[in-house]
Order: sequence, then structure tokens, then C-alpha cells
Amino acid sequence: MHLAFLSSTPASAREGSGTFVALDGLRRGLTRLGHTVEVRPLRWRTRFHTLDRWLYNAGILLAPPAAEVVVGVDLDGFLWARWRGRRPFVVALKGIIADERRHERGWVRVLLGVQARWERRNCARADRVVVPSRYSAEVAQRVYGVDPGRLAVVPEPLDLAAWQAEFAAVGQARAERPTVLAVARMYPRKRLGDLLEAAARLRPRVPGLQVRIVGAGPEAPRLRRLRAALGLGDAVVFLGEVTRRALAVEYVRAHCFCLPSVQEGFGLAFAEAMAAGLPVVACRAAAVPEVVPDRRTGLLVTPGRPDELAAALEAVLTDERLRKDLGEAGRQRVEAFDLERVAAAFLAVLPA
Repeated sequence: MHLAFLSSTPASAREGSGTFVALDGLRRGLTRLGHTVEVRPLRWRTRFHTLDRWLYNAGILLAPPAAEVVVGVDLDGFLWARWRGRRPFVVALKGIIADERRHERGWVRVLLGVQARWERRNCARADRVVVPSRYSAEVAQRVYGVDPGRLAVVPEPLDLAAWQAEFAAVGQARAERPTVLAVARMYPRKRLGDLLEAAARLRPRVPGLQVRIVGAGPEAPRLRRLRAALGLGDAVVFLGEVTRRALAVEYVRAHCFCLPSVQEGFGLAFAEAMAAGLPVVACRAAAVPEVVPDRRTGLLVTPGRPDELAAALEAVLTDERLRKDLGEAGRQRVEAFDLERVAAAFLAVLPA
């Protein structure tokens, strides 16, 4: 089968974040199963992302995809879909923009409102809307009015073999000091400030504690100010963007993974952490409980409660047996997200 994916998300893990990583994983999984996959990338950029996305979609009208099935990622394809004829069109929602918008402010919120209207239109014109979690399915029904009969849930793919090879190549032991790792784009919805506040509470009870945060984004300046205000010093380290090999080192050396996000359509970083055998501490919010079963692969707490976050982190960091049990269960859990399994599930829900 020949599939064409339309995606105006920047084609790199640094800028495209989980959307790019998930799309690239699905592409490789489908290719391994013997299918031909074409990805239409974003080529020209004005640096004004909302305009870039509209121009990308206008370009699709001028050069329509020639494939048996066309997949629009998020809002992409919303202009072309009106004129597609009988060709099957699938929308793959990686992160529902209307849901993400709730956690933003100012002009970002306004512009995401524009994009959400395009995404809603895209969903209305699709034969099938594929979402990565039951949570996303419920949101798509509620905010975009997608009929349940057109929805299908397929998890995001994780290149398990590649990550296992990275972890083996690193060959390092856990850090000597108790280490908590977070990996995220620094958006308000990730609630990394809650993690810093939890670290301030936890520091007197867990000597040598260090929180290491991989990623960058608009919240970075505020988080640096918060670190200074809390007097955390080297108890919190901002690593910025890192290479995949450097990220593997961070996963291998950490004792646990923590991301107190309140909005996740899936959460690939949780799956990567579990692949490394890390117990997860996170919030009981959005799709997180579907990816991280509470008290099986991690400990989930109430969103917006740094005190609960600190207590859960203390439990994991001070109990080696608990860490081992949660970590081993996590390794088993992520086998369900391997590339070929997810690619096969994706193919199974495509319209005839």
C-alpha cells in the first residue's frame, strides 16, 4: 500500500517534539511491514508557525498527493480534503489543539484557537480519525463533534529496539546521587514548576537530590527564575536540547522519571523512560493513566499538588525494591508500543 502523510510539524525531534517522533516511528513501522510511505514535510518557513501551517496546506492544493490513502496529521489536509473526491482520507490527531489551547495564554492561545478551527474542519472531512488514547477520543468527540463511529484508538509507536541498543551502548550505572529526570518541551501544560516546588520540599528529606530537565521552550526563563527563588542551586539542572545518545545517558543514570503534565494525548517520554526501566511519577490527568498504570509502572498524584508529587518521589527514591518492581513492569508495558505492532494496528483501522 502507498500512504502519504501530510505534516506541517517541523521535521525534527527538537522542534517537532513528540508529534515528529511519533510520525517518524509510524513511518518506519509501516515501511518494515512492506508498505510505501511518503511524508510531505514543511519546507518553507516564515518563522510565524500559524502562517506556515496555512501556506503548507495551500501548497497541498497546488500539488495534491498521489497515494492510495492520505493521512493528515492534526490539522494538515484541511483545505485539500474538501476537494479530495473518493480517495480515503484519515486524520491522525497527535495532540488535540483545542485541548492544548486551554493551558496557554495571550497570543499563543489566540493563534491556537485559529488552528483548532482548522483541525475541527479537518476532522469533519475525514473518513477516519485516529487518536492515540481513549482520553483523546473523548476530547475529539466533545470539542470537535467527531462521531464515535469514525474514531479509532491506536497508541503512539516506540522504537524499542533502537532505544535498547542506545541504552546498551551507553553502558553506565545509575548516578551516585538520587536523580530525577524530566524530558519535555517547556510549555505551561507540562507543569515543570510543580516539579521544582516538589524538589524544594524534598531536598531536606533526600540528601543529594538532583532533578535534571531535558528540553527547552517558552517556559524556560520563568523556570530559571523559580529555581533561583527557591534556592535550589545545582539541585535542579537545565540541560536544554540534547542528542539522542546524550538523552540515553540521562535515562540510564536516573533513578526515576517525573513529568507532572496535565495535558497529554499520549506521552512518548513516559514510554521512553519505561523502556529504560525507570519508575514514573506523574499526574492522574489526561492520557497519562492509560500509558502509566498507577502503582504498576509508576505512582500518579493529583495534578497541581507539589506536596503529593514530593511524597511520591520520596517513596520511589528511598525504596529500591519499589523502584525495581515498577521499572521491570514498565519494561514489559512498552512492548505493546513497539513500531511494528503499532503500525499493524494502524493499518487495521484504515477505511476500506
